[in-house]
Amino acid sequence: MSELKAIATPKRTKEILNKYGFSFKKSLGQNFLVDVNILKNMMQVADITKDVNTIEIGPGIGALTEQLAIHSNQVMAFEIDQRLIPILEDTLAPYSNIQIVNKDILKADIKQLCSERFTDEREIKVVANLPYYITTPILMQLLMAKLPITSITVMIQREVAERMAAVRNTKEYGSLSIAIQYYTNASIGMIVPKTVFNPQPRVDSAVLHLSMREQPPVELNDEDFFFDLVQASFQQRRKTLRNNLIRHFTGILTKEEIEQGFELSEIDGTRRAESLSMEEFARLANHFYARTNGTD
Repeated sequence: MSELKAIATPKRTKEILNKYGFSFKKSLGQNFLVDVNILKNMMQVADITKDVNTIEIGPGIGALTEQLAIHSNQVMAFEIDQRLIPILEDTLAPYSNIQIVNKDILKADIKQLCSERFTDEREIKVVANLPYYITTPILMQLLMAKLPITSITVMIQREVAERMAAVRNTKEYGSLSIAIQYYTNASIGMIVPKTVFNPQPRVDSAVLHLSMREQPPVELNDEDFFFDLVQASFQQRRKTLRNNLIRHFTGILTKEEIEQGFELSEIDGTRRAESLSMEEFARLANHFYARTNGTD
């Protein structure tokens, strides 16, 4: 299909929306990309080839889906908005390698659908333009479900992408950075200006590339305990680790036990959470888990 006919152009997008009298739902965070070159660059960031099967979330009117169909082997796209199904059947009619699933990605059994729809042994990658309001729940579900995917490349709000890819000792670094980087190697592939969307959102986007880790970078006694402790450590960013964790462990550990935990973990309790590496958080969490469970 020639570039002039690509869905991701202002003219073609307008034609499709007018043809179907489609109105945007703010509640679903619908913003359609109208620059095909950005989508082609996204294919490069995600390293999409004909040896790859792809999963898309929220195809809209099919702009990204079309590029995935051109560049990958098979595409499975999840669309929650029933109104878009007939539009997608129309706009994507030239492609025989796309399956549209009219389901909420947060409620779908993705693992089961992958085994049913992708019957070959090809690598599976997730590529999506995610609605801002639900970015984190979708990504965390994909990461925690232990799916047979090798990478996730998503266009999301720039500020959120920067938090997810942040390194320590920066203002963006927080519990979200650690949660994402526990499961993946995170990097920002490119910045996408707000002007290339219809309707135009209030902020710029970024393409975040997450390469799945085969093993987490740290060994933990208990993952849930670790993530709770990390979140508590960042609860009040301007406060010290000591103050945040005393509050977190109220009624569970004494101040003396918390102080001893810092000493045994070789971490200064006067530090702030943003200065700690994931390895240091893991040491703290493993020690406090053993102490609170009576196994130290």
